Amino acid sequence: MSGEPPVRLLTPAFVALTLSDLAYFAATGVLIVVTPLFATGPLGSGEAGVGVAMGSFSVTTLLLRPLAGRWTDRRGRRLLFVGGAIAFTVVVLGHYLVTGLAGLVVVRLLLGVAEALFFVAGFAALADLAPPGRAGEALSLNSLALYLGVALGSVLGQVLLRWGGFDLAWAGAVALGALAILLAARVPETRPSVTPDLPPAPLLHPAALVPGLGLFTGVAAMAGFLAFAVLLARSLGIEAWSLVLLVFGATVVVCRIMFAKLPDRVAAHGLAGLALAAVAAGLVVAGAAQRPGVLIIGTVVMAVGVAFLTPAIFTAVFTAVPASERGSAAATTSIFIDLGLSGGPMVLGIIAALTSIPVALLILAGLPVAGSSLLMVTNFRRTAGT
Repeated sequence: MSGEPPVRLLTPAFVALTLSDLAYFAATGVLIVVTPLFATGPLGSGEAGVGVAMGSFSVTTLLLRPLAGRWTDRRGRRLLFVGGAIAFTVVVLGHYLVTGLAGLVVVRLLLGVAEALFFVAGFAALADLAPPGRAGEALSLNSLALYLGVALGSVLGQVLLRWGGFDLAWAGAVALGALAILLAARVPETRPSVTPDLPPAPLLHPAALVPGLGLFTGVAAMAGFLAFAVLLARSLGIEAWSLVLLVFGATVVVCRIMFAKLPDRVAAHGLAGLALAAVAAGLVVAGAAQRPGVLIIGTVVMAVGVAFLTPAIFTAVFTAVPASERGSAAATTSIFIDLGLSGGPMVLGIIAALTSIPVALLILAGLPVAGSSLLMVTNFRRTAGT
């Protein structure tokens, strides 16, 4: 049969975007493993303080995401993408000035500003670059940068901390941020042409509300686990405590490579519901772990769920909105990511302070169970209506 050749996905712009994400999230991985130890060590904070510090950056992202979505639909993707990388790198330098928990919270809040710009603009550009019918594949492959970055960044953070303490760890994150800036500058403007008198996209896009709520439950569970994974690993005698985050990231990477096209071929809401069930199961196993090997098994199970959750959710959202509203849809969906990233560590920290980290994980597992039920019911109604 003859026909038009398939549109290429792996273009120079797509590669530059993904590599910029990789550098950015590797820097984030350094911060994920180093910040809890910084808070409990030099700053003398407890577990509740760790939860507040780790989750506080999402307060500003929550406030700025809707505006960032509207700006990227009206002004373009490139300005916010590059600007977010620059802001992130500058704010990481602020860690050198932190002397108390309050200062750390301020720095994390400012990191949230940078993340709001970078994340929304990057996701909108990614949707622009994806060929028709391959949004899920593009999201799966691009998101490898996030989890591979977190995995490699966590190992790098531990190495840098051992070699030169917190100062060297911050320097490593700054260097990765600078690399993200250089790569982001190579991504061209991708926003489609818009009619000048076209009304602005909604600040909160209705098509993203139900999928976003489901995403929130999974992200909150994941974020709570990641914020305390280092402390849990050390309590079980895992000397190479970054191994847990490395296994988590590697599992997500493998699943998204092997099954990159799956979100485009099955019902997105149903896939997301099954993914949330796996996240809940992984939390239960991790919370019940008495030996290092069991913790690793729980980490793998949860990571499998996380691997399919985000591509499925964003595929469901992007296929339901026009190109001119992708920024708004990405921003609304990512608001629920902010809520999860801030709420998960904070809630888990409070529960852990009252009980223990393992008990807190078991309690938190109820959240993705609720999210899975919501999305499975939504998928059943959608299927029954067709």
